[in-house]
Amino acid sequence: MNKAEEYFYNGVEKANSGDYEGAIKEFHKAIEINPKFAEAYYNRGVAKGGLGDYRGAIEDYNKAIEINPKFSEVYVNRGVAKGDLGDFRGAIEDYNKAIEINPLFDKAYINRGLAKGYLGDDKGEIEDYNKAIELNPKSAAYYNRGVVKGNLGDYKAAIEDYNKAIELNPKYTDAHSNRGLVKVILGDYREAIEDYNKAIKINPKFSKAYYNRGVVKGNLGDYKAAIEDYNKAIEIYPKSAKAYYSRGVVKGNLGDYKGAIEDYNKAIEINPKLAEACYNRGVAKLSLGQKDSGCLDLSKAGELGFDKAYEVMKKYCN
Repeated sequence: MNKAEEYFYNGVEKANSGDYEGAIKEFHKAIEINPKFAEAYYNRGVAKGGLGDYRGAIEDYNKAIEINPKFSEVYVNRGVAKGDLGDFRGAIEDYNKAIEINPLFDKAYINRGLAKGYLGDDKGEIEDYNKAIELNPKSAAYYNRGVVKGNLGDYKAAIEDYNKAIELNPKYTDAHSNRGLVKVILGDYREAIEDYNKAIKINPKFSKAYYNRGVVKGNLGDYKAAIEDYNKAIEIYPKSAKAYYSRGVVKGNLGDYKGAIEDYNKAIEINPKLAEACYNRGVAKLSLGQKDSGCLDLSKAGELGFDKAYEVMKKYCN
């Protein structure tokens, strides 16, 4: 092993441990010794991407491709970096190139499908996931395809894809959680809760699953349990405006208008454009006799596009 390779493998080890800055330094040393070391540029680009430096990553991927134009993995990662910068068309061009070099590269199809989805091409997205699954029957594309099918209203097919994703990876928390969401849409609340329970058992820090379970419990009228789930979601992710808002709704349903207002305050602090929170805070204030302040909130909700607020204002704010 020469010195450049030694630095390279040191960099790989540091990158695998999450030390991207240290990895970049090692790859830099490898490149200084061997400026034609395509893998070092590629891996330095991956490390830069891990630090959020997508433009720097693209520069390294460009160099790796200049040295080795048939390096299909580099095109995929450059596509990812372009997607992170919002350049989905540029990303698709890179995935196309990766597939041209290696038509069996299932990850390139998955990533191209994601990029097509961001551009609103649902049909093209599903076609790419189909191809990825054809190439690799154990592909993660089942989950992605389930998401698209759910968004298109094909709920039965979405559940089938989530089932397959979970069969391949029983600890796939997002698949359990998303299957729960589809079951809620189908009115199967009890089974939805079972899916959220499974997701939480796998990952006790999965705030989204607590939030979603809280929503279902609230819909079932189990307000105390709903509040407990929202509490946990907020504990894990204190910046969840939705969790504060939803907890406020439940408190309002229980007649705790002061507690509801406190939650709406927090939700609006996190997301000042959350019209529903402004509206509900206004209604809660009116319930406490705070007419002027309540009407101001309703007016703000109307300005944010929540038209129902104007109907309430006509009744209570004249």
